[in-house]
Amino acid sequence: MVGGRPLGRRFGWLWAAYAVSAFGTRLAFDAFALIAILVLHAGPTEVSALAAAGLAVGAAVAVPLGPWVEFRRKRPVMIAMDLTRCAALLSVPAAYAVGLLTFVQLLVVSVVVGAADIAFNAASGAYLKALVRPEDLVVANGRFESTNWTATVLGPPVGTAAMGLFGPVTTVVADAVSYLLSAAGIRAIGGGEPRPVRAGGPGARLRPGDLLEGWRFVLGHPVLRPLFFNTVLVSGLIMATSPLLAVLMLGDLGFAPWQYGLAFGLPCLGGILGSRLARPLVARFGRHRVMLTAGTLRACWSLGLAFVRPGTAGLVLVVAVEFGLIACMGVFTPVFAAYRLDRTPTDRVARTLSAWSVTSKVTIAALTGLWGLLAAAVGPRTAIAVAGVLMLVTPVLLPRHDLVPQQDSERDPARSRT
Repeated sequence: MVGGRPLGRRFGWLWAAYAVSAFGTRLAFDAFALIAILVLHAGPTEVSALAAAGLAVGAAVAVPLGPWVEFRRKRPVMIAMDLTRCAALLSVPAAYAVGLLTFVQLLVVSVVVGAADIAFNAASGAYLKALVRPEDLVVANGRFESTNWTATVLGPPVGTAAMGLFGPVTTVVADAVSYLLSAAGIRAIGGGEPRPVRAGGPGARLRPGDLLEGWRFVLGHPVLRPLFFNTVLVSGLIMATSPLLAVLMLGDLGFAPWQYGLAFGLPCLGGILGSRLARPLVARFGRHRVMLTAGTLRACWSLGLAFVRPGTAGLVLVVAVEFGLIACMGVFTPVFAAYRLDRTPTDRVARTLSAWSVTSKVTIAALTGLWGLLAAAVGPRTAIAVAGVLMLVTPVLLPRHDLVPQQDSERDPARSRT
């Protein structure tokens, strides 16, 4: 147990729900791309469009969901989003079974799931802040982070084997069932949840300005603003180079698929290690210093991927670089997530998390497309090197000082207890 600190039965159910859905998602890792290739005989352009559109369009659809989530009880929203994702995913094997599966359906399902992901994460973040004490946020997020990396280690190889044995839509069914189990776990949390109070009364309509409130708050906050730009850019650069590294290793350098899988499965153990170190490091050095140090160190690894060569030495280099990167992320992410929740007033959490997630997904989609064009012009190795150099600049966007505006404590009573 990360941190060895009990957080209560209700958090236990939330953690269990997160774990089962995380494993389901990792089992179905790249399932839509494989289905598009193996079943629908889609080409690389269509597969890339499927990945990019699912992120970008799903994010656009989710923009009004942030304010909608903010002023509703969070557990019913989380359950509804789980059931929505379950139903959308089950439509894929149903259509496959009767021979009616199309590329358009995969695209629509990816958009629905992407939008529901954002709404669920916004609601769960707000719910977590109300569920645990401020001083326990690092512990709680550390457990989520450790679970995520454990699922990442185990899920993809098991999912790939299952698809080979039982057919291309097997893991999609497993993912859908995981959301159903997650909904059951969230329902089992029990307990009352007050309805959020909204200016203008419960019957007040959504105003156009509400759609931008999450961005307005983040961009106006002296600590969250630099963190926003840092995390969005880092995520975008990491994800943009992922397909290029696959092309470089599996194509130009001749690595076998199992070697490629090993190069990205084994380093995920670094994420488990990092997430377990997060709380003791915070206890010793303080939240802001740990976040600043881990955020800086995670920017130092990606450039090394541009120097990968064929053979065992090249494989070891990729494993070492990815392990270092993921270990730093394992420390940074739970500390950052707790820090962000702690600095966000309760009545703005859902909108803030939604705006953050929407921006991140759109940035990933845009940078993935841009780096694909760059790789076509200069080659994947050079494109990876350019991303690595830009990563080295990202620490300047981390907040140098732990500024806590007085209005945060006044607007959010939880801040006064930290």
